[in-house]
Amino acid sequence: EHVFIDINPNDGKISIRDDGHGMSVDDANQRYLRVGYERRKAPNGAKTPRFRRPVMGRKGIGKLSLFSIARTAEIHSVKDSERHGFRMDLDAIEDAIRGNQESDYNPQPVDAEEITLSKGTEISLTNMKRRLNRTGEALKRRLARRFSVIGKKHNFEIVLNGASIRIEDRGYHDKLQYIWTFGDNGLEAKEMARNLQDDADRSSELVVDGTTFHIDGWIGAVKVSGQLKDPDTNESMNKIVLMVRGKLAQEDILEEFAEGGLYTKYLIGEIHADFLDMDSAIDIATTSRQRIIEEDPRYQALKSKLQAELKFVQREWTRLRNEGGRKTALEIPQIRKWEAQLNSDHKKAATKLFGRINRLPIDDPSEMRKLFISGILAFESLKLRNLLHRLDEVSVDNLSVLEDVFIQLDDLEASAYYQITSDRLDVIRKLMNLVDEAAKERALQEHLFKHLWLLDPSWERATHTEFMERRIYTALGDVFDSLTDEQQRARLDIHYATTAGKHVIIELKRASLTLPSLEVQGQIQRYFEVAQKVLEKVGKGNDPFEFVCVVGKPLREWNSGVMEQRTRAALEQFNTRIVTYDELIQNALEAYQDYVNKKQEAGRVYRLIKSIAEEDVQAISPESR
Repeated sequence: EHVFIDINPNDGKISIRDDGHGMSVDDANQRYLRVGYERRKAPNGAKTPRFRRPVMGRKGIGKLSLFSIARTAEIHSVKDSERHGFRMDLDAIEDAIRGNQESDYNPQPVDAEEITLSKGTEISLTNMKRRLNRTGEALKRRLARRFSVIGKKHNFEIVLNGASIRIEDRGYHDKLQYIWTFGDNGLEAKEMARNLQDDADRSSELVVDGTTFHIDGWIGAVKVSGQLKDPDTNESMNKIVLMVRGKLAQEDILEEFAEGGLYTKYLIGEIHADFLDMDSAIDIATTSRQRIIEEDPRYQALKSKLQAELKFVQREWTRLRNEGGRKTALEIPQIRKWEAQLNSDHKKAATKLFGRINRLPIDDPSEMRKLFISGILAFESLKLRNLLHRLDEVSVDNLSVLEDVFIQLDDLEASAYYQITSDRLDVIRKLMNLVDEAAKERALQEHLFKHLWLLDPSWERATHTEFMERRIYTALGDVFDSLTDEQQRARLDIHYATTAGKHVIIELKRASLTLPSLEVQGQIQRYFEVAQKVLEKVGKGNDPFEFVCVVGKPLREWNSGVMEQRTRAALEQFNTRIVTYDELIQNALEAYQDYVNKKQEAGRVYRLIKSIAEEDVQAISPESR
């Protein structure tokens, strides 16, 4: 009724003790120590004498697995008050195999007086081959998942280092959102799954060569795919295990199916198929007893059954997630109002849209809300496309159609730009939180040239012409060569681009340095002269161009407002502005925030998107913000 497992990493010892009926000396010699002994063929050997449990083993080689982890195994047993024991040593066994001993190997007897066991059998393993470290929750989970016969229902308990292992230790029942059950084991799992939103009982029958068999168990789906990452074992639970006669027979039968659907990332399950190990049929377990021989008709029939069940699960999961997506979306009051204004066809389409979003492996509720916002924008865009075909019907009598299209178009553009603006504000706020100057310098160096909207919101999309870049850089090379070592160290990076109809050269100075204003002015003047010559040579002498010098700290002489004004005025004639890292970030923040504040009068979609986003921000604690 009980198995007690004690693992002592300090002593390097594992003890496994039970309170069963034990072995006599004859049992030990003729059965336990006999490799290949087939217990099921012995009279009354297929079931245990007391509880009539089906015997798990079959090949008679399980005892050899002891030596995969230990070099010494000691067995003590008591039957009918008779105590005996023996010790097996792997080194001596290997010597006998190699012929280094004159006689066959025999285990070393243990004196009965050394045996304190009063009932059952105890196996002690020492001289371990591997380090003992799995003594906590991870091992409890593995044992709970490997054996399905634990619990009061089976009058069987496993105790690990003094702690009883329970069915709940499998650690996945509470994660189940949906479950599809087969037989009693499935119903038991459903009762334990306290967070279920939907369930269905399925037929357990399958036919093999005219004979009807039954499976037992369940297939379940979790709400969030990330829940299938076990925090204790760091292993994936995204498996459907195959159990036979109360223990694990195949780690994951789900991998047998070429199911590429997203739904499979949410699945977990246990399928019990005792008919794969019938006493009257051939043994189809592999030698490791971790897999089933695939060619057997019973296994093929099981796979066909599960394939059909997975297709059913896919359809049901999609339907349930669609409904759940709509329900989740409508928990947001603004979306609920938006949906109420849709016609019946559009409502159906919106349900599908929210369902698709709900089927994505998104764990963060805030990210899910952002996807709902993007989905609404896409939905409204498609609605507008459907309206565009009516433009062919525009006449003097129905100009209102044209007006409707423009209103919706303006609204969508404003909403889309609000999304862009909001995302940019998030980036800018994160940059503001970088108090370390070196980090700020590195972040701007990596991203400023790619995202010139940080310098000027009107610079939406910069373009890069390799020909002009090469001409500008080659020409500026002479200027760089003439700089002193100190001036070279101060220059971090320089970049050329065209944006908003003008040529732009941006230079980054090191954030940690305070530079002389006259020195910066002199460099800028030379940059200006070089750039102007290059533009004239390629016929673009009249094109506007601008220099931006980004510095970490105000220039050295800017401790007085007068000197700062003079420097800026002097640089204006060279179309140059100087901005500090902090000013750049603050200016960008104010420009985008100003846009958001001024768009209060925008249309319904814009107001919807804005109100959802603002509600989401308010839900975040100030600390995390």
